[in-house]
Amino acid sequence: MKSILPNAVFDERPLFSGLRVLDIASFIAGPTATTVLSDFGAEVVKVEAPGMGDPYRHTYLSPPNPSSKENYAWQLTNRNKRSLVVDLKNPHSAEVLARLVKWADVLVTNFPPRVRQRLGLNYEDVSLLNPRLIYADITGYGEVGPEADKPGYDTTAYWARSGLMHVTRQASSPPALPVPGIGDHATAISLYAGIVSGLYRRERTGKGCNVRTSLIANGVWATAMWLQAALQGAKFSHEIDRRRPPNALFNSYRSQDSRWILLAFVQEDKNWPVFARAIERSDMLSDPRFADAERRHANSGALVAEIDRVFGGHPLAHWRSVLDAAHLPYGAVQVWDEIVKDPQLLANHILVPIAEGGGVTMTVDSPVVIKESPKVAPRTAPALGEHTDEVLEELGFDAAQIDELRAAGAIPHAPQSSRLHE
Repeated sequence: MKSILPNAVFDERPLFSGLRVLDIASFIAGPTATTVLSDFGAEVVKVEAPGMGDPYRHTYLSPPNPSSKENYAWQLTNRNKRSLVVDLKNPHSAEVLARLVKWADVLVTNFPPRVRQRLGLNYEDVSLLNPRLIYADITGYGEVGPEADKPGYDTTAYWARSGLMHVTRQASSPPALPVPGIGDHATAISLYAGIVSGLYRRERTGKGCNVRTSLIANGVWATAMWLQAALQGAKFSHEIDRRRPPNALFNSYRSQDSRWILLAFVQEDKNWPVFARAIERSDMLSDPRFADAERRHANSGALVAEIDRVFGGHPLAHWRSVLDAAHLPYGAVQVWDEIVKDPQLLANHILVPIAEGGGVTMTVDSPVVIKESPKVAPRTAPALGEHTDEVLEELGFDAAQIDELRAAGAIPHAPQSSRLHE
């Protein structure tokens, strides 16, 4: 295990070659941040508990997640890593943790503050062992306050608590359940940014630091435009009803083949006449109800009814052609089968092939791109405890010491298996 390489060879190797990352996190946000580091060549050791390991290994089996024999969730979030199984609650594991901390450049954890305190895993504890360590922690609701130890998931802390669930629904409809992981993946990029900022600080000062973020902070950041409005006493519209929206030109419409199209005319006065002519309804330009933005907003229900009739007369393919030809801003609401074949995603390497992936051939790349520092080809995610002995040996434990750890119950008695399709 080599230390981070000198600056002179950065252009010849992946950006984070030699960067050593200790992933003591579970589920999605924390592990995803270490995955982004691994995409740029960092060496990541994932620490898991004996038995079931990271509970996220089994999440793909739970509804409403799509049914599959392949563990798609684990592959996405834990590619490129090595799995070390050790019971951090066992007092005999203290030396393992100490050596891991001394080995690492970066440590990522999502344990609640009280659990970190119990395990001796606070920044104050581990920084004594490694003053250059970048310690990155993530919580649901922040480090302090009455809910610091409250369990938080992206649906509860990022979506519900921040207000996102309130505004991303139709009037009088209950909040819709978002795709799991949306808030986690966004938060992971914030944590990655914190880690990289911490590494830059270390380059300038020679000292490590504690970087942190939370699901709720990122959910609030996602709603920040309207939340800032609330902070300044702005007046909000009532619950949004697509049949009578505040703005009919920022609204969704159904095509003849029951596909949805989202119009997003941010420059309304510029886009409106172009749109009316493109859909062959120039007559609406002389309709006094729609003469200007103020009147279009006041008569949005009537305008929606007109546009509904127009869009309902042709399939999605027709409207794609019409709106593209007019250079109008819109989005076709794609379904999964279309997204995985989207030529724009493939052309920009947003969907990428897996190296030696067995039955799994493609995955979603992390969204950060550095043109001059290509990423490594994504590799298969590890089985539970697949690299336990290998990592311990590299940390300096000999065969007798590893046997002692097994006898004490600090590590499993035999390598465990949790393959992607189990």
